[in-house]
Amino acid sequence: MSAIAPFHRVALISAALALAACSQEAPDEGPARPAMVVQADAAAANLSVYAGEVRAQFEPALAFRIGGKISRRLVDVGEQVTKGQSLAELDASDVGLQLEAARAQLASEESDLALATSELERHQSLLDRQLVSKSLYDVRVSARDAAQARVRQAQAEARVSGNQADYAVLRAPADGVISQRLAEAGQVVAAGQTVFVLAEQGQREVAISVPEQSAALFTPGREMAVELWSQPGKRFPAQLREIAPAADSQARTFAARVSFDPGDVRTEIGQSARVFALQQGKRSLAVPLPALYEKDGKPALWVVDPDKSTVSLRPVTVGAYGESEVPVLAGLQPGEWVVAAGVHLLLEGQRIKPIDRENRPVKLVAASATPADPR
Repeated sequence: MSAIAPFHRVALISAALALAACSQEAPDEGPARPAMVVQADAAAANLSVYAGEVRAQFEPALAFRIGGKISRRLVDVGEQVTKGQSLAELDASDVGLQLEAARAQLASEESDLALATSELERHQSLLDRQLVSKSLYDVRVSARDAAQARVRQAQAEARVSGNQADYAVLRAPADGVISQRLAEAGQVVAAGQTVFVLAEQGQREVAISVPEQSAALFTPGREMAVELWSQPGKRFPAQLREIAPAADSQARTFAARVSFDPGDVRTEIGQSARVFALQQGKRSLAVPLPALYEKDGKPALWVVDPDKSTVSLRPVTVGAYGESEVPVLAGLQPGEWVVAAGVHLLLEGQRIKPIDRENRPVKLVAASATPADPR
């Protein structure tokens, strides 16, 4: 019995190993395992998405042309204003006094001119009768000319003072919306210090930040697409209008402006938006990160046979990992279906029941490899 016992133990171990080996191969029979599947997408791999916000094409900073204390603020952030509308006023007491002084000086100079002109006329009459010398007459001519020059100077100073008084009122240069307020009533501001920022009516743009590695691909005029968060799934044709020549010193990104036409869709300044741009160069496929499987230290994918609904493990070459996707550079054909989740639970040749992210059945039909237009 002792000689037979080891034989039985070996037989039992062999049978167990055989059963274990068989367990690694999926049986042809039995219920199919539900598995979420996706189709390899070339457009997703070559489509870059940038977050931004809606801005006006022209956003002038509004400031007083003279310094002083703000006596009244007439508008607030978000208000619609029209061209020429008063936005704020300075305390005009000082500029008013300067204007009065300039006008008084002008009146004095005009009186001096009138006197000099009268004296010249009298000396002209005396010179005709040879009662005064020519040199004395020339002195009167010079006095009249000097008086005329002083009048012109006083007139210019009066106009400057009048302008200064007018500059005490800050007016809108165009129709638009007040997007920022940077000063308040009672505050003393210097000449040129920004008080409001005006978002002019007209063309709307999306301001985005482009990373350094992509800046070289962004040239003005490049076709893009814009999607507003308030209009999900609806993309508007757009065009890159400008990109900053230098990167931001802190973020190390390049500020860019993308102009678009929203048509009849209402757009508000500050709305969130996304900008889509097809990457230029070699096109690749993309799959979700959870679809990746590791075999012998190398990436692989469970590819689905659309006719049999079975899976097979296939080695692939991938590119740089993205936030939620990874580009597949080799080993996968456009339109092929891959398992997108639960890949560690699958076996070679196993039958699956394909479903989508909403747990709905998927009909495995190979789709066109042509990427969708981002617009």
